Order: sequence, then C-alpha cells, then structure tokens
Amino acid sequence: MIVNEFPDRKILVDGVEYLYFGGTNYLGMTTNAEFQTILFESIKKWGTGYGSSRNSNVKLSIYESAEKLLAKNLNTEAALTVSSGMLAGKLVVEYLSKTTDAMFHFPDVHPALMNPPSLSILVNGELNPKLFDATISKIAVLTDAVPSQYVEPIDLNILLTIPKEIQINLVIDESNSFGILENDWKNALKKENINIIKVASLGKAIGISGGVIAGNKHFISEIRNLDCFIGAAGMNPAFLETYVNAQELYISQQKKLQQNLYYIDTHFTNRELFTFNAAYPIIYFEDDSVSKRLLKNRIITTSFKYTNASGKLNRIVITSNHTTQDLEKLLTQLNANF
Repeated sequence: MIVNEFPDRKILVDGVEYLYFGGTNYLGMTTNAEFQTILFESIKKWGTGYGSSRNSNVKLSIYESAEKLLAKNLNTEAALTVSSGMLAGKLVVEYLSKTTDAMFHFPDVHPALMNPPSLSILVNGELNPKLFDATISKIAVLTDAVPSQYVEPIDLNILLTIPKEIQINLVIDESNSFGILENDWKNALKKENINIIKVASLGKAIGISGGVIAGNKHFISEIRNLDCFIGAAGMNPAFLETYVNAQELYISQQKKLQQNLYYIDTHFTNRELFTFNAAYPIIYFEDDSVSKRLLKNRIITTSFKYTNASGKLNRIVITSNHTTQDLEKLLTQLNANF
C-alpha cells in the first residue's frame, strides 16, 4: 500500500484511517513535535546537509561532541558516525575481512553484516570445527543484538568456550536495540580475547538518518582511515546536533514506551500464536490470519519478505506514541480466538 505521509500511530490509506502498529519508529521521535523543533533549530545552525569528506581541512565541531556522546551511550571508548547503518556494517566487515583469519556469523544476522566467505558459527548446535583450525588465531564474529524473530538479546555465552588463544572481534548490530535495551555485553562477555565492536542504524528508535560504529579507540582510528570513509560525505550534522540536544526527550519517550509495554504485558492473555517480551516493542507471529483479522478491523501491522533465510516477517510494533485506547483496540483482536 502507498501512503502520502509518514505513518505514526495512525495511517491513512485511500482515505480510510487505520491504527498503525508497524515500522521501526519505536520511540515515536520522527513525528514528535518537540523533537522536530529541535531538528529545525539544528538545521538553521548546520544547514540541510554536508557533502564534504570528514578528512577535509575544515572540520565541524558537532561530529566530535556527538560521537563522544554516542560512545558514552553505547558504553565504548570511541564512536564514528557515517551516513547509514548499512554503511556502518559494510565498513566494519570490509576492514575485518582483511585483518582476520576467518569470519563467522550467528543465524539470521542482518544483511549489513553478511559477507560471502563468512561461515556459520554453529554446526548442529555446536561451535563450527573450523574455529579450532591450527591456522586460525584471529577471527570476526557477526551477530545482531536481537536477531529477527527474537524478542530478547542473543545468548553469546558460547563464545566463552572458544580457546583464549584466539582473538575474537565480536561485531554486534544494535540497530533494533539502541535506545530500547541496555545490553551490557562487556560484563556478560568478560574475557580478554573478546573485542566488542558495535554498529547501528540511528534511523529507528533514535529517529535520525545515519549510522554509528563504536569500539575501542584503535579500531575506530583504523576505520577512520579507510578509503571508503575518507571518500564519503559525513552524516548530516544537523541530525547529530538534534541527537545531542534531545537527550531528555529520549528519556521521556523511553518511559512512555515502557508504560505501553507494561500495559500490553498485563492485558495480553491469548499469547499462544505470538512471541512477546515486555522489555521489547515487537510482537512476532507467523499465522497470516492474524494480519487479515487486524486489517479487517482497521489495524495495519508490518508484513514483508525479509531475507531468503528468514522468510516472511510478520510483526506488531508498539511505540511510545500509541495511546491506551490504541492498545485496547489491538488487544481486543489479539485476545480473541483465531
């Protein structure tokens, strides 16, 4: 279906109004009036775009201040912004493909991190035997923080069983969790041979177009020197100023989302066909009759062919902007017998 304006909690299709429980606008930032005001003021200061290399002799101060804040919020030493989450993933994979002995991935990793030579880290539920090859001393492991069809952070404890002699560069895509979940990977994977690198799109919960790479200072310095980074224009500086100045608003929107998820959790009784976790704003389902019933009752959810491996993706997305009445209408349908 084609729409003529950005869908928030409601969506207009062919002149008919529906409730919208789709997309990735988890914190409702993109249509938030206060957030838009912050953005408009930022555009007045920094313009609508910046088509210059970050290595130019003229440097904009907002990049440094915003990247320091992103590093703090992502719990890393340093961070580097780029024009998209996809580019963030591709830059990291490009670098690691040339500086490690082998690459491995967890199931359903996002296409931004997929690299043709990458091997599945699991074979029949066990670590890939290739990991124990005598020629391998440095590897990259690629994963989503919360893989598609999951509603909880991925369990990475199996990495702790890899011999300590192997240096692990663990790349975690936080696109669907940044701003939503506080993933403490450092303490969960407290092992000297694991170096954690994070990438994320900022176009989801954060509500701005761009991407971020976060890790230790040495790694970020190496990415900064890649030709593809040097040759590309930086992320829109007005968006970065908006991110810096909207920190209090992010917190208040996070609280609203938590309240909505608590309401769903306490009133959602018929869960047999669904996958839901009260800490995460997505409800997954496989039965197409769910989408049909919701659509018949003027509720639109997300449904599309995601990847060849994952098949069709059906999900209900709860945002900070949904009202209690919206949630009641949704739950009336979900709690009914199918």
